[in-house]
Amino acid sequence: MERTKINRKPDAILTSDWHLREDTPTCFTGDWYKEQWESVYFVNRLQNKHDCIVLHAGDLFDHWKPSPALITQTLQHLPNRFYTIYGQHDLPQHNWELRYKTGLRTIEEAGRLKVLKYTHWGEKPGLALEFSSIIGVKILVWHHLTYLKKPFPGASGGMARGILKKYPQFDLIVTGDNHTSFTTVYEGRRLVNPGNLTRQTADQIDFKPNVWLWYADTNDVERVYLPIQKGVISREHIERKQKHDKRIDAFISKLDNDWNAELSFKDNLEIFKKENKVEKAIMEIIYESLER
Repeated sequence: MERTKINRKPDAILTSDWHLREDTPTCFTGDWYKEQWESVYFVNRLQNKHDCIVLHAGDLFDHWKPSPALITQTLQHLPNRFYTIYGQHDLPQHNWELRYKTGLRTIEEAGRLKVLKYTHWGEKPGLALEFSSIIGVKILVWHHLTYLKKPFPGASGGMARGILKKYPQFDLIVTGDNHTSFTTVYEGRRLVNPGNLTRQTADQIDFKPNVWLWYADTNDVERVYLPIQKGVISREHIERKQKHDKRIDAFISKLDNDWNAELSFKDNLEIFKKENKVEKAIMEIIYESLER
């Protein structure tokens, strides 16, 4: 059961899918730098307040090869006692054997985080984690698409309760990859999918980023929402593309009806452009395609 207020000291902060990046997501109209790093600062402050570890279920970076500037910022601002695993975004070509090339490896070599032995993206669950401060509690941290209901047709991964049933050896399972936030319990054992730390796609216009405080003695959790900028997620770029695609489709449909087989392709285009007053931007796209 999720609690709204617990006065005990938590044993861990559960989080995932930070996708740290320098470029601003297309959907984000606010101050991305502020949004991203204030979210990281928030986890830092939360850790300082409760003096506990941070368990992160993969995809620390949005791309496996972060810039030197992004690596520096991460080194400066990452919480202490930070435990993580490799998500697919952290791996070149999603290949575990190439992890030595990654920004995550650099952060690990600098001693600012600990990469756990189990269970990275594409792997099956390995051994449980047992921290000295969490006596007798077995934890699986896994970058694996997990959901309460299928997020899209044909989605791989697994149902949360099904995973709890399949792996009864774990008291707590923390999963990443799915950018939604939920928890579920089966026979006293718990699965938490924290979701992503920041909003980076238009479909998250109503999403409220959060982390979870976890209490080992009861296997209980408390959701903590992050402060975020309001009204900064836009669908305008999607709607603009949809309108553009419709114009292209209409253009092609007219071509089918007005084509003169005796003329060359370019001549047909020129005639069509003049007769139908086709937008200059559309014609530039067509001409550019012809030159390739």
